[in-house]
Amino acid sequence: MIKSDLKFPDGMYTGLTIYLLLAIGMKGGVKLSQTPLETFYKPAFAAMYLCISIPVIAYFLLTKLGKYDMKNAAALAAHYGSVSAVTFSEALAFLDTLQITYEGFMPSLLAIMEVPAILVALMLVKSKMKGEDGSWKKVLHELFAGKGTVLLIGGLLIGIISGKKGHEQFAPLFDVPFRGVLILFLLEVGLVTGRRLGDLRTAGFFLIAFGILFPIFNAFVGILLGKLAGLSMGGAMVLGTLSGSASYIAAPSAIRIAIPEASPAYYLTASLAITFPFHLSLGIPLYLGFAKYIFG
Repeated sequence: MIKSDLKFPDGMYTGLTIYLLLAIGMKGGVKLSQTPLETFYKPAFAAMYLCISIPVIAYFLLTKLGKYDMKNAAALAAHYGSVSAVTFSEALAFLDTLQITYEGFMPSLLAIMEVPAILVALMLVKSKMKGEDGSWKKVLHELFAGKGTVLLIGGLLIGIISGKKGHEQFAPLFDVPFRGVLILFLLEVGLVTGRRLGDLRTAGFFLIAFGILFPIFNAFVGILLGKLAGLSMGGAMVLGTLSGSASYIAAPSAIRIAIPEASPAYYLTASLAITFPFHLSLGIPLYLGFAKYIFG
């Protein structure tokens, strides 16, 4: 906002992203290797239900109430149906600080929820995209071969295969320094967010309200489903945070290829300049309050 010349070296942001996603996946895989299937399958179904239903609801609200055209509505729906790994990491750090326990397999739910919502949102405008040669092939490749998916799922598999013994070997690099690397990543995200704050002037009241109220609603529903699925209070709060978060890594990459006509001024402003700062300042503590209320 003050036009500082502070910026990260080229490639550093990508390097930090690679580190964080791989670390999240590996640590989650280790915990998942020690989790019985009967404990995991209900939260997994709840996560899948959320990431399919949220983009449909978002698309309906944006087209009917917000009066957005189909392509911009689908782009926004994809971002709010998918999830933010950074918001997820901050929710875990917040609970760790308060010494509130949560299930170790939560990164697996992060991996489950990242891709389906984007595909659902694109399906909503599929009829409009007919005739675009190779568009779906490119989108699917971007989603399933993109670095976010490969690192999360690859990390999960490494963690599952290596187990606790393997974790002891990679912990000095992927566990101990994690919080410090996350701080650097948040600094860069803060710089990017600051550069987009000016877009709020053209975003309009509806988009600002949507970027705050819709995540709150999704988080509340996510926490309720988490309780019904047998999660602890901390785990339900994390699932609620995932439900309320908005993607700004996987979704923008896919939307840029699949719906190039959609305006980044809408979907990047909403996810980065509205929802992300709200979560880190007020949203995550609010969701813990919801969880405490729901769990009595």
